[in-house]
Amino acid sequence: MPADDRLPFPPPADQASKTVWHVLGAGSLGSLWAARLARAGLPLRLILRSPERLEAYRAAGGLRLTYGDETQLYPIEGEALDAGTPIRRLLLACKAYDALPAIERLAPRLAPGTELLLLQNGLGSQDAVAAALPECRCIFASTTEGAFRDGDFHVVFAGLGHTWLGDAGAPPAWLAELERAGIPHSWSADIQTRLWRKLALNCAINPLTVLHDCRNGGLLEHEEEVAGLCNELRELLRRCDQPTAAEGLREDVERVIRATAANYSSMHQDVAHGRRSEIAYLLDHACREAERLSLPLPRLQSLHLRLQKHLAARGLPVD
Repeated sequence: MPADDRLPFPPPADQASKTVWHVLGAGSLGSLWAARLARAGLPLRLILRSPERLEAYRAAGGLRLTYGDETQLYPIEGEALDAGTPIRRLLLACKAYDALPAIERLAPRLAPGTELLLLQNGLGSQDAVAAALPECRCIFASTTEGAFRDGDFHVVFAGLGHTWLGDAGAPPAWLAELERAGIPHSWSADIQTRLWRKLALNCAINPLTVLHDCRNGGLLEHEEEVAGLCNELRELLRRCDQPTAAEGLREDVERVIRATAANYSSMHQDVAHGRRSEIAYLLDHACREAERLSLPLPRLQSLHLRLQKHLAARGLPVD
């Protein structure tokens, strides 16, 4: 494979950072970030949620990342949630519904000023974590990168994307480490706009892929349904004081559907594998905001009910 700085296999760094990256969440995106940080020679530890998962991880020998025809093992050190080592910088890449419980367990290890990078879908979990940790710096993130799990501790890179990070402060110096690790990123002073846009994209695509049991590209056969949802989501964004996030939403949804046509959405993957979905931080959040604003969105509300029935029929949580 020819060298390409855009890919997640940059050359190892000559000098490592003194601050250890802790990563909690060995799913697709957490594993993708961890493998690239490790490949860049940055000090890194992967936090596993239980002794059993830690044992399984150690037995696997580390994380495997596949890009194209190449698979590489990264023997990153693993540790338990309640390990005694302090945490100064944490990538929280677990599911949105696990974010606050995980932070509550990790709280004794977080010193004032600890930096947390929150990489969750939807909206709601980030604010809950930030409220629970007023003395820490919580940086919100939104990404378009694609990856999927191919078994335990094995992630497959599925598409080059971009990650936006931001809070009310100045960009941190460690953004240079993301550059070194080959993680495409930008600092956004208005990260909420990015998060709302991603919420709308997810609401327009993910639930329909579950209900129609299709890859993202299958939604090209349901253009009218997608367009109707985009119209309502655009109005919701405007009423939530997010006019920039509303601009060109339908066109962006169509672009994402075509660009990721061969992929299954994260919600489809969760439901197909009998895992809890993130409906509470996507459709639930959107519908609650509409109700708060007394804004009737019949298509979105109907989609919410249909998805809840679908989940209930499969014995999965509806919130």
